Amino acid sequence: MPQQAIVIGAGFSGLAAACVLAQEGLQVSVLEQHDQVGGRARVFKKDGFTFDMGPSWYWMPDVMEQFFQRFGSSPSTYFHLKRLDPSYQIYFSDGSTMKVPASFSELKQLFEQEEAGAGHQLELFLADARIKYETGIGEFVQKPSLSLFEYMEPSLLKSAFQLNLFHSFAKHVRGYFRSPKLLQLLEFPVLFLGAMPEKIPALYSMMNYADIKLGTWYPDGGFGKLAEGMFQLAKSLGVTFHFQTTVENLEVYNKQISSVKTSKGVFNADVVISSADYHFTETQLLPSHLRNYSDTYWERRVMSPSCLLYYIGVKKKVKKLQHHNLFFDADFDRHAKAIYNQPQYPEKPLYYVCCPSKTDPSVAPEGMENLFILIPVAPGLDDSTAMRNHYYQHVLQRLEEYCGEAIADHVVTCTPYALQNFKDDYNAFKGNAYGLANTLMQTAFLKPKMRNKKVHNLFYTGQLTVPGPGVPPSIISGQLVADYIVKNFKTQAS
Repeated sequence: MPQQAIVIGAGFSGLAAACVLAQEGLQVSVLEQHDQVGGRARVFKKDGFTFDMGPSWYWMPDVMEQFFQRFGSSPSTYFHLKRLDPSYQIYFSDGSTMKVPASFSELKQLFEQEEAGAGHQLELFLADARIKYETGIGEFVQKPSLSLFEYMEPSLLKSAFQLNLFHSFAKHVRGYFRSPKLLQLLEFPVLFLGAMPEKIPALYSMMNYADIKLGTWYPDGGFGKLAEGMFQLAKSLGVTFHFQTTVENLEVYNKQISSVKTSKGVFNADVVISSADYHFTETQLLPSHLRNYSDTYWERRVMSPSCLLYYIGVKKKVKKLQHHNLFFDADFDRHAKAIYNQPQYPEKPLYYVCCPSKTDPSVAPEGMENLFILIPVAPGLDDSTAMRNHYYQHVLQRLEEYCGEAIADHVVTCTPYALQNFKDDYNAFKGNAYGLANTLMQTAFLKPKMRNKKVHNLFYTGQLTVPGPGVPPSIISGQLVADYIVKNFKTQAS
């Protein structure tokens, strides 16, 4: 067994990997270029407001629960979870608003009001989605995905047919519902998966099961509390953290990393896990002959969206907003095509507003509102101050029209964040925010491998490898790679 492990990056996958290796007795050092943990889930404080910089939807609570349980702990040790009700609201182009209740019986009634028979159809749709969720999360994503042969077990082959991998999500959901509003409600999670619903496998109806059946939650204090909890757990297991430490080079000798060169000195390691951007690790930290993939390979990858973000503090309460608000008051297909088919900035985008101060008064000064506005856009676009200002004004005007009150005149702080920030802060390939698209040809063993084929003690974790983007998959990714390392080295030792 290796004695010393280096983990590059303190995002969710890096934290998860560090915890597992430390529990197995390794001396683990985490090298983080920022001054805090969380990666894209860092916390930003300004003028009395606390902003979650990245994830805001706490879905799949079972994944987080299972992670802490493997260490004899629980999320409740570190933060309090609250289920949101309504889970979120959607504003449609006809001016109507749909509040999605936490209660399943109430949601069935809402579906039935929108389309006759849709309540029963929802039961059937979610029964199928549950199979996908339990099989996908319970079996398929738990594979290292280094080879197709991992999926050749009879039970997994049988399960594969139930996952509808070769059936599109769009066609699948239209087999149950006709109402455009219900279709938009059910298709919105796949907007961030990296392709039009017509090109996403029906497997991802498991996201609807996670949304509707497992619920939308909020950790009091903000999403950063999850990263903070994992950080505290890691420290209790003996993990050492080195903040504001930038990795500059991986020194390789005889097909092994011998040391990691950083801005604060050299660290020795028996094994290295990079939870930094996969493309950055390969192209900037390794010589070309030791990379898993060529520049051509990366240019051919289909990426999930990037986004324009605005962290806004408002010196008043905004009455019509819920905690999560989806604005579908524009053409869904036109915006999606501007992301996936003909990459360009959308003329009239769909957007999302998170207002956590509706649930948690601690994230804003008394009597004020904390707003997080997100516009999904194609990765690789030019990013300019003029473009950021244009969309800020555009979205605030539309938000004011919906809310029926002035907002812009009451803004006391606004910090934009976009593609160039993702590149600068996370070395994100093409400024992406959500990793690789979850298309069929970029699923499971067709994703970039978590093991370097030429450097025997270098491994990768995070959203550009298995199982994929998102907070729960990233936490699973960190455990997968650490478990593989432990198992692999134990096998070699025996």
